[in-house]
Parts: sequence; structure tokens; C-alpha cells
Amino acid sequence: MDPTTDNAGPSGNAGDARASLEALRAEIAKAVVGQDPAVTGLVVALLCRGHVLLEGVPGVAKTLLVRTLASALELDTKRVQFTPDLMPSDVTGSLVYDTRTAEFSFQPGPVFTNLLLADEINRTPPKTQSSLLEAMEERQVTVDGTPRPLPEPFLVAATQNPVEYEGTYPLPEAQLDRFLLKLTIPLPSRQDEIDVLTRHAQGFDPRDLDAAGVRPVAGPAELEAARAAVARTTVSPEITAYVVDICRATRESPSLTLGVSPRGATALLATSRAWAWLTGRDYVTPDDVKALALPTLRHRIQLRPEAEMEGVTADSVINAVLAHVPVPR
Repeated sequence: MDPTTDNAGPSGNAGDARASLEALRAEIAKAVVGQDPAVTGLVVALLCRGHVLLEGVPGVAKTLLVRTLASALELDTKRVQFTPDLMPSDVTGSLVYDTRTAEFSFQPGPVFTNLLLADEINRTPPKTQSSLLEAMEERQVTVDGTPRPLPEPFLVAATQNPVEYEGTYPLPEAQLDRFLLKLTIPLPSRQDEIDVLTRHAQGFDPRDLDAAGVRPVAGPAELEAARAAVARTTVSPEITAYVVDICRATRESPSLTLGVSPRGATALLATSRAWAWLTGRDYVTPDDVKALALPTLRHRIQLRPEAEMEGVTADSVINAVLAHVPVPR
């Protein structure tokens, strides 16, 4: 089956959907310089109905990246600045007493959107962090015993500063596991940083994406067509076994106290399928699995303290596992 001519159902052609999503890179590049891997990761998460954790030092355009993605996909977006005094109801919404009707009415919080930017999520205590759990997992919010569904599509893009910065609260393992991907946003190269400064010298305003020329190149219809096509991407028994072997190998690593769970294995299979489809194939290869292993698994393992002291990182453990596990032919 040729994925470029495959009919994607009522939403349209799968090839057209792929072309629209590929155009995102060029559109986002009008506002964000040199972050192609992060853009790809966000698109993969949208295709898999997952959520993304963006980690990087302040000032590397994490917030701008998410805002530009929402603009290019014509999605509604809201931003919450997480602070130590933020309450769960500030995220999910609450019941408000209406003096005119003498009744309580529900006032939706910022979580009722397509793309929620949870800015600096690790600057708020665990109680408020956990208020996102139901929204992320169940795609609904329960207030006063009444479940309220969230819009579709729905994606949480949470940014965090590295935990060694003062005033941060490490995310609990249960919440980390709810994120499909953890993307690290590096400092730009010298040339990319020159390009950023040149744009600002020429009048670029990160608060005005319209003036930067960012236009919608895809929307919910294309996204739904793409998801339908990804769901038909073939996974051979050998690839399924390869994913399982990688995840099981992390549980046997002497550097870890916590390996990848079956939920993590399911996530790796899903992201590999989405990446295979984005690259123009209707089947998954071992290279697809390898390409998504780091962002899908790096936040799902826990290092032993002595391994951390020796300079071992989550990425180095996963790379060692990938080098050790036999690749199917």
C-alpha cells in the first residue's frame, strides 16, 4: 500500500496531510531559528495524541516555539505561567457563584484549549503539577463530581528549566510517565544565534507572529487525516519484539533503579509509527525505533545516585542499550 495515495477517510488524502505537516518546519522557521528536531517531536506528539516536555535553560525560545506551532496549525492555545502559589483551580477552572441567578456556574480554566503551554511547570509544587494528570490522561476535567471533556485535539506542551536551577520542584515519576516525549532544547549554534540577533535588529517581534509572516499551513482536518494514516502504518512482529527487547534491557541496566515500563514500550511503538509515516513509509523499520528512542524513553528511567555521580546520563544508558540489543534483519 502506497501511503502517499492512500485514502485517509473523510478528512482527505494522507499524502496531502503529510505535505501540510512537512510545511510546518518552513512556517515555524519564520519565527524560530534552528529547532527542527523539537518541531518534529511536537508533530509526532500531535499524531500520537501525546504530550511533550520541553527542557532547556531560559531564553532558548521554548515558549515561542509552542506559540508558533499553534499559529501554523490554526489551533487555539493558552498559556499558564506556573509559579509556587498557583492553585489547581487556576489550571482546571472552578465553580463561581452567580449573584444574578443565585446558582454556581462553571468557569473553565486555561486547560480548555487545543494546545496548553504549561510554562516552567517545575516551578510549582506537586499538588498543582498533578492537577494536569487527569486532563493529560483522561482528556477531561472533573469539578464538583462532574466530568467535563476537553477539546480535540488536546496537547500539553510543558516547559521546564533543568532541576539544578534554584526554586524548582522535580516532576513526580507518575506525571513524567504521562508525557509521550521529552525534548531537550539546546543552546543555539554560533550561526543560529547570529541569525536570531539579525532578525531582532531588523524589527522581529516575538509577540507578533502575524508580522513575522507565520500563516496556518494545516489544521484539525489534516491532523485527523494524518492520524488515520499513522494508525494503518504496518508494524512487523520483529519490530514489536525489538521494541520490547529495548525496554526490557533498560530494566536490567546496573545504572538504573527504574527501567522503562510497558507504557513506555507502547509509547515507543506509537512514536516510531508516526515517524515512519512522516518520512514517507507505511511500515516501521529498526531505524525508526532508534530515532525516537531517546526522546520517548529518557524521562521514563531513573538513574542510581552512584551512576549520576560517575557522570552517567539517561541518554548514555539508552544509547548503550541500543548498541547492545540485536537489531532485526
